[in-house]
Amino acid sequence: MAGETIITVAGNLTADPELRFTPAGHAVASFTVASTPRTYDKSTKEWRDGDTLFLRCSAWRSLAENIAESLTRGTAVIAVGRLKQRSYETQQGEKRTVVELDVDNLGPSLARATAAVTKTTGDRQQGQQNARPQSGGWGQQQAPQDDPWGQQPSSEPPF
Repeated sequence: MAGETIITVAGNLTADPELRFTPAGHAVASFTVASTPRTYDKSTKEWRDGDTLFLRCSAWRSLAENIAESLTRGTAVIAVGRLKQRSYETQQGEKRTVVELDVDNLGPSLARATAAVTKTTGDRQQGQQNARPQSGGWGQQQAPQDDPWGQQPSSEPPF
């Protein structure tokens, strides 16, 4: 939507993502990304850590399920999403305001790690999250027959 604040945050997950389902059956994953800026001090020739930002995040539907299945505490991630501010009142009557990230995309940072990517099936991508895997998890499913990215590369040269 126009006027929303889109940000990218790189950091580490502080805990395993928590997956829940709304009464309507929509998956939502909640997690926190800790991002600590580092600067190089030329005079001491050392890296210095700044103050850590702990940003509460949420992701919805198939993205939420993929996050909960794929990522764990300590994983270096890159999150892209919309910064949201909301206010609420505590049980003691104190007014609070929080800033959270409504995540549109999240993936592991490959700066210091590797990742094996498994494409999900079309059903899951279209948000049919009520269908649960029969065995072996989501990553064990086959790509659709008409999916060119799900086929093995040919040993024949392309020309």
